[in-house]
Amino acid sequence: MNYIQIAQETLQIEANTLLDAAATVSDEFNEAIALILACRGKLIVSGVGKSGLIGAKMAATFASTGTPSFFLHPTEALHGDLGMIGRDDVILAISYSGESEELSAILPHIKRFGTPIIGMTRSKNSTLAKASDVVLNIFVKKEACPLDIAPTSSTTLTLALGDALAVALMKARNFQKSDFASFHPGGSLGKQLFVKVADLMRTTDLPIIDKDTSVREAIVKITEGRLGTVIITENEKLIALVSDGDIRRALMSENFSLEDNIYRYATHNPMSIDDAQMLASKALEIIEENKIQLLVVTDKDKRVVGLLHIHTLIEKGIS
Repeated sequence: MNYIQIAQETLQIEANTLLDAAATVSDEFNEAIALILACRGKLIVSGVGKSGLIGAKMAATFASTGTPSFFLHPTEALHGDLGMIGRDDVILAISYSGESEELSAILPHIKRFGTPIIGMTRSKNSTLAKASDVVLNIFVKKEACPLDIAPTSSTTLTLALGDALAVALMKARNFQKSDFASFHPGGSLGKQLFVKVADLMRTTDLPIIDKDTSVREAIVKITEGRLGTVIITENEKLIALVSDGDIRRALMSENFSLEDNIYRYATHNPMSIDDAQMLASKALEIIEENKIQLLVVTDKDKRVVGLLHIHTLIEKGIS
């Protein structure tokens, strides 16, 4: 049996289904968008079985892209959760056949509330379609299932049409990256757009020495600081930086002494930033561009206020 061929045929059937649907999108889609945009409450998605699973994903997508939404199972609605539906809400009800028993059972109650219904179904003659204010057609010529029974092409189309609604709503609301990040503060985009240097930099027990410190004392400070580096200041202002690597290289010098002045082996005027409100992702760019591991953070007068290590950025998922 050629499983690769089966996979290709399945994908081709579902791809053709989506292309056919793209060519037949009608004014009902605009009407659905208008209903949702005018909604002062929430977009409540409901469905049973596979349609319910697709609906739950759709609700999550809507909610994360600027359209307040949640999924309501029809069975739970029949046993008290109808109280979650208000007059200012809009219902997006999904049933391929349009005759799902549990969904059909709650439709009269929703109509009684005066709540608008957008139905996603294959037939305008179905119970769901007749109860809906707007009908989005999800008819498919053929399921990818070899028996033409199991929901495959139809669920793919339903999911894709839900994505189309979400994208249209995003464009209508001018939904931006910053808005998306607001709903995903723990995600990579949220971290890129919201986490500041001040949130991650080390501000206490900073390994700071003055320029007259000996190499011996500097080594002790490096060990205590556990950052592999000490900061050299003069009159409290940043003037240099010494890493343990600098000291290892100094050991190769003739006449090296632990009593030497550490400033002799320092990197003068090291890379630093004077804006602790800079995005951490931007600070990472500076670190990578300059091939350094530690970024010194100062105030506008060059006084050291913190240190940011590349390891901290990586651990916190900044990229």
